[in-house]
Amino acid sequence: MLKIFNEFERRPDLLARFDALLPTYSISCIFADVMYRQNVMHSAIKPAFKAKVTGQAITVQLSGGDLVDPLRALEMGQPGDVICVDAGGDTEVSVCGGLMGGLAQNRGIRGMIVDGAGRDIDELEDINWPIWTRAITARGTHTMFSQRKEELSINVPIQCGGVVVRPGDFIVADTIGVCVVPLDKAEEMLTLAEEQAEREKNTRAWVKQGKTVEDLLREFGRI
Repeated sequence: MLKIFNEFERRPDLLARFDALLPTYSISCIFADVMYRQNVMHSAIKPAFKAKVTGQAITVQLSGGDLVDPLRALEMGQPGDVICVDAGGDTEVSVCGGLMGGLAQNRGIRGMIVDGAGRDIDELEDINWPIWTRAITARGTHTMFSQRKEELSINVPIQCGGVVVRPGDFIVADTIGVCVVPLDKAEEMLTLAEEQAEREKNTRAWVKQGKTVEDLLREFGRI
C-alpha cells in the first residue's frame, strides 16, 4: 500500500459547522456521545499542549519500524486539513517537529494526529500549531529528501489510535481526546452534536441557577 497518493472530497460547508461548535465545552465528548462512544481514539494519544482543532483528515501511512518524515503530506494538504499519521504506535521515533509544523501552518493545515511520537513541542506551542501523539521524544527520523527511501502513502484508509480513519473524515480533537467523524455520516452527526451542545448549554445555565437533579430531569428529561 506504500507510495500511493490520492485526493479526497473537501466539504467546506460542513467544516464551517464543525468550526462553529469548536468553542463548546468538551467538544470531543459531545461527538463521542452522539456516535454512541464509537470512533474515539485511544486515550494514550494526547495533545502536547492545550489545544482544540477540527478539520478533514489527510491520512498518512508510514512503513512501520522504519519511519520517515511525512513531508509529502504538506505538499498535498490544503487549508482546513488535519494530518493523521499511522506511525505504527512507535513511541521512540518522532515523525513531526517544529519546522514541519511551521511549514504546515503556512499551508493552512490545522494540526497533526500521530499514532506515534512527536518533538519540538516548545516551538509548536509558540507558533500555536497543535499535535496529538502517544509520546514526545528527542529522537527524529531521517527525511525522505535524503533520497534513501520514500515509503509512505497519502490518503488511504489507516488505523490511528485504534480507529479507522479514511481520507476526508472529520477530526474533532481537544485536550480530552480525539474523535473521528466519518465523512458519509458527518451531516447526521453534526446535527446531533449541535442539538446536544445546545441542550448542554441550557442545562449548564440551570445548574448555575442552583437547580437540583430533579429540576433538571423535569425540564430536560435527562442530564
